[in-house]
Amino acid sequence: MQIDPKLLRQCWFLVGPTASGKSEVALLLAERHGAEIIGLDSMTLYRGMDIGTAKPTTEDRARVPHHLFDILEPHEEFSVAQYLEAAERVIVEVLERDRIPFFVGGTGLYLRSLLRGVFDGPAADWDFRRQLEDEAEQFGPQLLHDRLRDVDSVTAARLSPNDLRRVIRALEVHHLTGQPLSSQQQNAPLPFDLRPTHVFWLNPPRDWLHERINQRVEKMFAAGLEQEVRQLLALPQPLSHTARQALGYKETIDWIEQGVGTRDDVIATIQTRTRQFAKRQCTWFRNLAECQALPINPADTAALIADHWPSSP
Repeated sequence: MQIDPKLLRQCWFLVGPTASGKSEVALLLAERHGAEIIGLDSMTLYRGMDIGTAKPTTEDRARVPHHLFDILEPHEEFSVAQYLEAAERVIVEVLERDRIPFFVGGTGLYLRSLLRGVFDGPAADWDFRRQLEDEAEQFGPQLLHDRLRDVDSVTAARLSPNDLRRVIRALEVHHLTGQPLSSQQQNAPLPFDLRPTHVFWLNPPRDWLHERINQRVEKMFAAGLEQEVRQLLALPQPLSHTARQALGYKETIDWIEQGVGTRDDVIATIQTRTRQFAKRQCTWFRNLAECQALPINPADTAALIADHWPSSP
């Protein structure tokens, strides 16, 4: 599936690693230029998952219209193809209001799929996925990455062994179709004259970002992340596989259900995994030819960063 490039060229995109400050910059830009924000995050789609996803507040949403937030129940699954279908509908609606569709978030797979289209592969084989997850838990993720390299070296080369969800999906596609994922995906960017021109990612200093991540995780627990997770676990229907794997939620769920370690231990684990995740996000954005880096400094305010944004779509 591929969204019409003519629609995409009228959109803006601001992405970046978690805790880089993109949401505040996006709000200012949207207010200045008549844009409406469209979520580019796989976890802010879920209702009730607010604190751990740093979802826009009620006040933020009152300042600027927001779309593709809180559209799923926590027990529901949502494919990339479904996201693209929903995103295309929102783009058309926003353009009909003579406003700018402005994608903001940090899910690299969603960004690449918007820019280049997505292979609408076979439906998930949950038994096969659970089998691979059990193997990774027992023997480590490198085992699955080595297996992927044997059947799809191209996909293995672009995925970290720690990117377990995508490694498993690539193995699953090969298992179900007999063909490597890389031979079925559209990975090449569109020609220059068809690409969106406003695709930027915030590129902050690593040490500064790590400190912000550490502080954010502490603030999330202070704001009630543990209570939020307990409420989700108490829902009538169990959390979807995707929701359970959300960064911050998975670790908190494991802590609550297994009773191993202390609150400080789970905070430290989430901080470490979030720093690792941010590194992978930066790799995603850096490797997308369509994505232009916006280096930022610790002293830069959101207003200053917004001042350097090209104004014409």
